[in-house]
Amino acid sequence: MQELPSEKKRKRLIKVSVETDPYHGKHPKKRTVSELIQNSIIVLDKPSGPTAHQVDSWVRKIFSIEKVGHAGTLDPKVTGILPLGIGQSTKSLSVLSQAGKEYVGLMKLHKTVSQKKVEAVFKQFTGSITQLPPVRSAVKRVKRKREIYYLQLLEQKENEVLFKVGCEAGTYVRTLCVDIGKKLGVGAHMAELRRTKVGRFTEQDLVNLHDVKDAYIFYNEGNPDELKNVLLPVERVFEFLPKIILRDSAIDAVCHGATLAVPGVVEVDTDISKNDVVALFSLKKEIVAIGKSLMSTEEIIDQDTGVCVNPEKVFMKKKTYPSIWKKH
Repeated sequence: MQELPSEKKRKRLIKVSVETDPYHGKHPKKRTVSELIQNSIIVLDKPSGPTAHQVDSWVRKIFSIEKVGHAGTLDPKVTGILPLGIGQSTKSLSVLSQAGKEYVGLMKLHKTVSQKKVEAVFKQFTGSITQLPPVRSAVKRVKRKREIYYLQLLEQKENEVLFKVGCEAGTYVRTLCVDIGKKLGVGAHMAELRRTKVGRFTEQDLVNLHDVKDAYIFYNEGNPDELKNVLLPVERVFEFLPKIILRDSAIDAVCHGATLAVPGVVEVDTDISKNDVVALFSLKKEIVAIGKSLMSTEEIIDQDTGVCVNPEKVFMKKKTYPSIWKKH
């Protein structure tokens, strides 16, 4: 089965059954449009032509808002999924650098070779590969390792090869095509490319720039429904991470930078190992923070004391939940 590591399915284990206070916090689905405009995600279908930064600028103008950013820059001619952070959610986008990505591309071989030979070389480029970023790139031009999770030949017509690749963030698919061409001994280049997945975001989540503009116009005319479909809760960014659910009384301490102790945990996902990046959520499904797990799932479930997560980045505002903890 071909899937990205970010698509791994986990089960939720309940450590203790508690209820959440209805007077503090808010389920993401209950947020107003004005709240979403300050903190949400748009999964944009980037058209061919503009740069990712130009797209940011256009969306900024539509909403008359200062903060709009994107995750994972796409070249001007590349189309597909471009996650945009609106307002405060821009600081959450860096998390997606840990999520896998999928592309469908068209590679042109400089001479025709058999499909059997192309498939054999594709197998050689599956797994850990070494790449030298192209001359025009945003990173230092040194060799670096990247993981290719799957590389599938979808269709071949003479020297045109349609393929699908699942890869680690920061993989240059254009360079991948050139390297495959060299291995085949005939040369090759990337003719077209479309990004079809980023973490748990898929093409089913996509909206285009016209959808965004029309939805905002409808909102200003008194109909917010379309805009609610366009603006996704920021929590969607963290779907691919293993989760630990906190009791209300532990949340504000974490928001102030405290480590998470085991008594603050009410639920935990399976398959968490020590040093994994985990997402800390409230019982109302709000993102609180992300951090490094200091215990495995089994240890969190079995132990009654000890520190289990060291928070590294907090996303919830302080005092969203009451301060029951004491400062020392």
